[in-house]
Amino acid sequence: MLAALSIRDIVLIEKLDLTLSEGLTVLTGETGAGKSILLDAVSLALGGRGDGALVRHGLPKGQVTLTFDLSPDHPAHAILAAAELPDEGPLVVRRIQMADGRTRASVNEESVSVQTLRLIGASLIELHGQHDDRALVDPASHRAVIDAFGGLGAKAEAVGALWKAWRAALSDARAERERLEIAARDADFTRHAVEELTALAPEVGEEAALSERRTGMMRSEKIAADLDEALDAVAGGSSPVPSLAAAVRRLERRAGEAQDLVRPAVEAIDQALDALETARAHLETALADAAFEPAELERIEERLFALRAAARKYAASVDDLPAVAARFSAELERLDQSAATLARLEKAVAAAETAYRAAAADLSSERQATAGVLDAAVVAELPPLKLERAAFITKVTSDPASAGPDGYDQVEFWVRTNPGTRPGPLMKVASGGELSRFLLALKVVLADRGSAPTLIFDEIDTGVGGAVADAIGQRLGRLAQKVQVLCVTHAPQVAARARHHLLIAKATADGAPGQDGLAEDAPVTTRVAPLNATTRREEIARMLAGATVTAEARAAADRLLKAAR
Repeated sequence: MLAALSIRDIVLIEKLDLTLSEGLTVLTGETGAGKSILLDAVSLALGGRGDGALVRHGLPKGQVTLTFDLSPDHPAHAILAAAELPDEGPLVVRRIQMADGRTRASVNEESVSVQTLRLIGASLIELHGQHDDRALVDPASHRAVIDAFGGLGAKAEAVGALWKAWRAALSDARAERERLEIAARDADFTRHAVEELTALAPEVGEEAALSERRTGMMRSEKIAADLDEALDAVAGGSSPVPSLAAAVRRLERRAGEAQDLVRPAVEAIDQALDALETARAHLETALADAAFEPAELERIEERLFALRAAARKYAASVDDLPAVAARFSAELERLDQSAATLARLEKAVAAAETAYRAAAADLSSERQATAGVLDAAVVAELPPLKLERAAFITKVTSDPASAGPDGYDQVEFWVRTNPGTRPGPLMKVASGGELSRFLLALKVVLADRGSAPTLIFDEIDTGVGGAVADAIGQRLGRLAQKVQVLCVTHAPQVAARARHHLLIAKATADGAPGQDGLAEDAPVTTRVAPLNATTRREEIARMLAGATVTAEARAAADRLLKAAR
């Protein structure tokens, strides 16, 4: 509920601090005392449109602060959590209005946007008046009212969840279908790639190994001729080995004649022959190692060409070709499986739609039945409110083609004010006074279902009196047993039903009662004071008698208060 209201420098209100309680609180006062200013201030704090003209003349800013005590299950807690706002202790909503038209808003001392403030405010207070553009007159809220009245919240949430599941299944099937269409367009290329790369069978590191082998073979081809020439020089036709061997044999035959002369030469030639033999062996080994098949070099070059051509074709390195081949194989496998996958997803879509439509149809049926019960209950409240010839109609339009997260029902409150006239939307058909009484009847029926914890009614009794005003007072009292109700009223019958009574009056800066025609140097402010039993009786008597309170008026006030008790 609204526990406290604090206003600073808003129009005629210089400083105001009110502590509010449960039940029905009425605000009364003479015309022009500032009741509408009070409601404008509350509306501003709840996210209403700012206006620099609201700031008290000559001052840079004004502000309104509302303090709420919330139950643990109040929906405002979820809004605070979603907005990552602190949520400990009382909820404090503040709006600062600058004289230049700018505004600042905060919730629990944290700055918020006006949109967030308005969202939180809508869960805290409903304002109802002759020119109300909020709460129950907004058709967008009527479906939620029906659900709250009929206890259909759980079913509505289930329909919302099934709607999300259906849309998710549709999204999955659409994505798979699009992927399948793209894959199908590229299927021929994918199959060709798989066949080509499978036949090529590339291996990681193969290019480097082949390049190294090819380089070695080309080097060997260049050096082989030199090795062959050297071998010919050492062991071929031009080799000195035969001549040297013959010379050694001749010298050895002469060794007996001149041993000392021959031996050194023979030994040196033998060493030369051994060295030449060693050189021949090395040359033959080198030639054997350098030998290769020209066909092998050709095969290596052809393999490198094929690998590099494939790499260019598939925009990858040669070492990445095995991964490319695996990717194309996987795509081909998915393509082969995608028809079954799409069939499974489309089956899931059909199942999700069936579940949603069954739940939405059940919810629609419940709403239709609830609408009839609500209409009967509201109509029962109308005769005492001088609307005995009126009708209240909850129009539920169901269109399965317009499915959505809330089902496929459009709900709007219609009324007919007189027999024989055409019914129409509540806001278009009902006059200002009728609208207020229709809304009161509806709120009484709804009680604490689908309602903000605090309701404010602005002059709901305008244009009525006597028994009708008393009927309004009775219903406000009944409503206040469930929620906190504040009511600006001119009807003594309504005021007598209140648990708390606040008097709004003008006063000069020195506290004297304000009067019309005060000099400009005598600033006037609006004051609000709680009334005790005596002052309350006097105020109700004033409301009955006017400017001059008579003994008869006081006696009538006593009777009203006694009847209300």
